[in-house]
Amino acid sequence: MSQVAQAITLTGSTALVTEYFGFAMNSILYQRGVYPAEQFTLVHKYGVPLYITNNEKLSEYMGHLLQQVIEWISGGECSRLVLLLLEAETEVVVERWEFVLEQTSQPNVPMSSAYNTKAAQVMYNTRCPPGGKKSEEEVRRDIQGVMRQITSCVSFLPTLNGKPLVFDVLVYTTATTTAPADGSWELSDPKLIEQGSVFHLKSFHTSHHGVNTAVSFKE
Repeated sequence: MSQVAQAITLTGSTALVTEYFGFAMNSILYQRGVYPAEQFTLVHKYGVPLYITNNEKLSEYMGHLLQQVIEWISGGECSRLVLLLLEAETEVVVERWEFVLEQTSQPNVPMSSAYNTKAAQVMYNTRCPPGGKKSEEEVRRDIQGVMRQITSCVSFLPTLNGKPLVFDVLVYTTATTTAPADGSWELSDPKLIEQGSVFHLKSFHTSHHGVNTAVSFKE
């Protein structure tokens, strides 16, 4: 089989990137104790042990969220996804995980709107190089490195003092993107952490997309 035949298609690239978002968010929610440990199940993905939720409502929410993200990425309308961890009582953002997406196979489109999923209750990036022709196996090896970093982040991130946490998700889209009519999304400010520290994780790229991951936090 030729190298071109092995290269990831645009549809396959979109699926890989969205899959990464899902596993990364699950891992962060587990590692940071947003939900009890018993609400997660151990799986092996990308050659590393990871945790995904077995909470039915959370799993359903994640599924709907990622399906919408797939649609926006496929249409070239998504430039980044942000996972916010907030104190439940005050709604103060304590960690901001940012996944910056570049469409390396398409012209850049101006991005200005941030949509919020209304899910609170349930960086800063360096530019990715053009992807070239990469196989799915190569991309999964790159993602493995990022997932290992996410898992190890608990070794240096500040402890969250056992306070109850909730999460929210922002998606940056084009100025002309229309939110779904079901009312599950709304326009939002970026919810930045003022005077916070930023840690940049490894990036990865497919033949069509580049993804940079970073976490902002209060010392």
